[in-house]
Amino acid sequence: MLNKFDDYPIHQTAEPLAHPVTSDRNVYDRTWFNGYARDGSYYFGVGMAIYPHRGILDGAFSVVEPNGRQHCFYASRRAPTERSEMRAGPYRIEVVTPMRKARVVLEDNPSGITCDLTFSARSAAIEEKHQTLWSGARRVMDATRFDQFGRWQGWIRHPDGDIKVDEDVCIGTKDRSWGVRGVGEPEAGGAPTRPNGIFFLWAPLVWDDHITHAIFFDGPHGEALVREGLEAPLYPDEASIPPGSEDGLCQRMADARHRVQYHPGTRLAKTAEIDLVDIHGQTRTIALEPVLKFQMKGLGYLHPEWGQGMWQGELELGHESFDPRQLEMLARENLHVQQVVRASDGENEGIGVLEQICIGPYAPAGFTDFFDGAKG
Repeated sequence: MLNKFDDYPIHQTAEPLAHPVTSDRNVYDRTWFNGYARDGSYYFGVGMAIYPHRGILDGAFSVVEPNGRQHCFYASRRAPTERSEMRAGPYRIEVVTPMRKARVVLEDNPSGITCDLTFSARSAAIEEKHQTLWSGARRVMDATRFDQFGRWQGWIRHPDGDIKVDEDVCIGTKDRSWGVRGVGEPEAGGAPTRPNGIFFLWAPLVWDDHITHAIFFDGPHGEALVREGLEAPLYPDEASIPPGSEDGLCQRMADARHRVQYHPGTRLAKTAEIDLVDIHGQTRTIALEPVLKFQMKGLGYLHPEWGQGMWQGELELGHESFDPRQLEMLARENLHVQQVVRASDGENEGIGVLEQICIGPYAPAGFTDFFDGAKG
């Protein structure tokens, strides 16, 4: 099965590019963005992914403002042969200039949510440490991800109003990932296995002239499964980024640590601290103060109906709105969140997001069951 990218000298196997090297049905290739105002007055999320062995392409767009509802648009279709066709009905993502500029468009649809947004990079691409997680002898996650930091220009309309998105105000992170991880309906058959828990923390932060980033996957006792911290330059605009995809200036930390305080009765971070330890042993401690919460189910994560990689039909659209303040925060679909956070290292002030999900026992927080909350 050929597609037009087969005309380029970019093959990694002897097969056409439409044939992933693994037959694992959970192969995926995802484009994801967030955007948020520096003062925390709004946040939006963008997502689209293809699942070659499931034959599905799906996407979502969601936006929230303080003291208001979170509005969500979902779309799903049969996957196209052409991987550059990043479209599902009225929703599309355009790569205007690779590693520099992208456009996100949501045209008129029954949700009442529309947008036309352009992302411009202010950092080179940053490849995260390869992420491999196991369940017994099977890799349940085997993925590569790269990030870019940038700013947004455009507009959003939703059922409760309009947002003018100004590049001097709105910043965000691009996240491209691909490989294998759990998506879609769970597999059936075979011997029963114990359900797995997960602890994940992800903190891309923007400072005046640089970014910091930290990524954590922990086991149930707090043991490090994946742990990374880094710093990298932030450029004034996309034209100032050196030619090429990476600039060679990303500084990898020798170690990274985290501490999270939770709202009583929940698994939602009330405050957090991250330590970045450089190769000389110097520690930079960053305090994070959440100011706006976004439910990741608005982009399909853990969504019981519009979960990522779930077959909906040849082309199906959906939407919903909810008040994030009125949710049962220990319900499974509500445990995955991003919060806009103010950041401080004692000398410098920054802004960014803290993404978290914790399901199952986790000793450092005192969680002993799959869905118990923090003690008061």
